[in-house]
Amino acid sequence: MKPTLFTGACTALVTPFLGDQINYPMMEMLLQRQRESGIDTVVISGTTGESPTLSDQEKKELFRRCKTFAGNDMQIICGTGSNNTAHAVSLSIAAQEAGADALLVVSPYYNKANPEGLYLHYLAVADAVKIPVIIYNVPGRTGVDIPVSVYQRLCRIPNIAGVKEASTDIVKIARIRNACGDNLPIWSGNDDQAVAAMALGAKGVISVLSNVLPIETGAMAQAALAGDFDTASSLQCQMLPLIEALFTEVNPIPVKAAMALMGYNCGGCRLPLGPVSLQVKERLESLIK
Repeated sequence: MKPTLFTGACTALVTPFLGDQINYPMMEMLLQRQRESGIDTVVISGTTGESPTLSDQEKKELFRRCKTFAGNDMQIICGTGSNNTAHAVSLSIAAQEAGADALLVVSPYYNKANPEGLYLHYLAVADAVKIPVIIYNVPGRTGVDIPVSVYQRLCRIPNIAGVKEASTDIVKIARIRNACGDNLPIWSGNDDQAVAAMALGAKGVISVLSNVLPIETGAMAQAALAGDFDTASSLQCQMLPLIEALFTEVNPIPVKAAMALMGYNCGGCRLPLGPVSLQVKERLESLIK
C-alpha cells in the first residue's frame, strides 16, 4: 500500500501574466490565498497553468520561485509532461532540482502512443527522479486514454504516486481500483465528477474550480472523504452552475476571466487561446455576484 501524497482538494493553479511575462507578485498572492483557504497542495504549470505556452526557462523559474515562496507549508506539484520522453525527463529532473514535492506528468499528446510506449514513457520519467510522479490521463486533450492494463503495470513502480484521472468515464475509477487497489491512489481531474469519484474511492480532486472557490471546494472534498455524501453532493450541486460555466470555453480561458472578476487580475491567456467571449464573461459575472 502506497502512502497518499495528499487528500482532499488540490488546486491546478492558473499562471498569471503581466504583458508577456509571468506576474510573480500575483502568483505569490494566489499561493497565499490558497494556503489561507486550507489548500495545502497545488499544481503549477499544468493544463490550467498554460504549460504548452510556457518556455522551459519560464517553467524552471516558476518551479523554483513557487517552492521558495511555499516553503514547507504547501506541496508544490510541477507539471513536467511532454510528448517527447527525453524532454519530459529533462523537465522532471529540473523540477526535482528546484525543490518540487512531486510531478504531474500528462500522457504524451498528439503522438498517440500505444500501451507499451505509454508504459515505457512513464517508466523513463520515474526512473530519472526520486520524487513522486502522478500520471495524468486526460484523453480529451491528448487523444489517448491510458488503458487500465498500463496502470496495473505502472503502479508497481515505487515512485509512481497515483493518477489524476480526467476521462469522462466515471466507471473507469472502479476499474482502476479493482486492478490496482491501494497501490495507485486516484484523484479526480473533473470538478463535475469529484464527489462521484470519491464515492468510488478517489482520494480527492485536482481542481480548476478551487482557483475561484478554494474554501468551498475543500469543504466538498473533505465531506466526501468523511463519508458525508449528503453534504458533499449538496455542495457540488450548489457549485455546478459555476463548474459548467468554467468549462463553456476551453480551460483556462473562463477561469482566468473569473479570477479577474474577483479582483485577481491574472492577465489573459497566451495564444493560441483567445480572449473570453462576452457571453461567457457575463455568465461568470452573474454567477460570481
